[in-house]
This record gives sequence, structure tokens and C-alpha cells, in this order.
Amino acid sequence: MTSVTSPWRVVIVTRTDPLVDEDRIVPDAPLWRTLATPRWLALLALALVIAGAFAALGQWQLSRAVDSNDPGLAIGAEELPTRMEEVVRPAEPIRTDDVGRLVDVTGQWVSGDFLVIDDRVNDGETGWWVAGHLATGEDAAGPSLPVALGWTADEETATRVADEWNAGGAPAGVVTLTGRIVDSEAPELPDEDVDDPFAMTTLSEAALVNIWQETASPEIYSVNLISADAPTGLDPVFSPRPEAQTTLNWLNVFYAVEWVVFAGFAVYFWYRLGRDAWEREAEEKALAESSGP
Repeated sequence: MTSVTSPWRVVIVTRTDPLVDEDRIVPDAPLWRTLATPRWLALLALALVIAGAFAALGQWQLSRAVDSNDPGLAIGAEELPTRMEEVVRPAEPIRTDDVGRLVDVTGQWVSGDFLVIDDRVNDGETGWWVAGHLATGEDAAGPSLPVALGWTADEETATRVADEWNAGGAPAGVVTLTGRIVDSEAPELPDEDVDDPFAMTTLSEAALVNIWQETASPEIYSVNLISADAPTGLDPVFSPRPEAQTTLNWLNVFYAVEWVVFAGFAVYFWYRLGRDAWEREAEEKALAESSGP
């Protein structure tokens, strides 16, 4: 009889949970007692100050992320005009945020410079503008300003009103106008296919400077004023209050989130240091007890 010895052995292994450290010392005192000591409370105050600074930086980045062209009026609030010289300067482009702003301007009309602008759409209907030349300032010594006085669907009416104001029908002396400022328009080349190839279709400072009379100031505004009030026989030019437009800068949003994370980490870092100190104290106490006297 042959006996065969198996090369295999049965080994019984007792497995312990790897997540449980049997040698880990559990402190007798709770964590909050360590964190409530003056030293760690002072460090908490410092961490909160740092976190507050990070949060403030995050709020600043978030405020920079939202860009709005709203002039600052609450919804439904009364819109009050601003002095024009506070909004735009002669020969300088208007800021995007100021396009459509309601302004007041003082000056005197330049007789003989009233004209008709063709092909103007007013609230969906095509017609004609009557435009004028305002020499700004009470003494008419300021820069020139193109003004759209009013609109009509009838060319004959527009021509009649312009002729009457050129003949002395315009208000004499100093006048104060209220209206919205808009960008000056680009000049257009004459169209040979129309009845009057030299008819103006845009209110352009570049074109007006060549046909207007000279005034005390050679400067001219690079904007047009849309008058809120129209002369008799004309309708006001449709110029509603511009709607606020808001854009979001996602890069600033990302920076704001980063600062918030940093603020949270400042507090967590204090907690982590305090917990480490709590566990270290327990280990030192256990080591001292095991070594004995």
C-alpha cells in the first residue's frame, strides 16, 4: 500500500478589517475639548479672518462677472434726464452703456440748417425725419449737435416744416431740449436710381459738417439727439427706453468659485490641525502610561 502525502496545506487565516487599526489609540477626552482651548480658538479666529477675506474676494469676482448696461434705474422707476455734457464729449464716441440715455441740452437753433432725412422707419412705418442744427450752450458757442426733431409719413409735410423753420419759424433764442442720444450714422453715397440722388437718408455728422453753416465752435458731437418733443405737424421719433442687457463672464465666475473653495479650506485646515493635535496628545499620554515610572 502506497501512501501519498499531499503537498498542500490548509492554512486558516483570520482576516481583520483593513479599515480598523487595532493599534490606534482612542483619546479619552472628546475632540471639542481640545478645539475649545484658547490656543485653538485663537487659531479659529485667524482661520475665519482668512476665510472672510477669501469670501470677499469671491464676492468681488462675482460682481465683476455680471456686466449690465442698465443706467441704474430700478424697474418702473422714473427716468430723469442727465446733462449731455456729463455723458459725452465732442468728437468722442459714445460709450455703449450710454446709448439711448435720456439727456438735457441747451443751445440755439441755426437758421437755414433744417433739412429732411429720407427713408426713416418709425415704429415699423417708413417716412421722413426733419433734422436740425443746434449750437449748444446758452451763448451758442458750444459744439454743434445734430437733432432729429420729428417724423412724418408724408414727404410734403416734412419739407413744409423744414422750410418753415428755415424761414424763421424755429424757436428763437435759447432752447432746452430733452431726448435720447444715439450713435451718429455713417454717410451714404448718392443713389442714382432714385428721383433725387442727393437726398439724405442718414443723419451723419460726417456729411452734415460739409453742408451746415459755420458756428462759433468748430467742434461737433459724434452723436445724434432724438428729441422727445416734435414740432407741430410731426410725430415724435419712436425712441423707447433701452432695455437692460446683462452678460455673464464665466472666467470671473470660475475665480469666484475658487475663492469660496479657498475659504472653506481655511476652516477645514484649522479643523485638521486640531484633530491631529488631539490624537497626538492621546498617543503621548498612552506612551507615558505604558513606560511607567
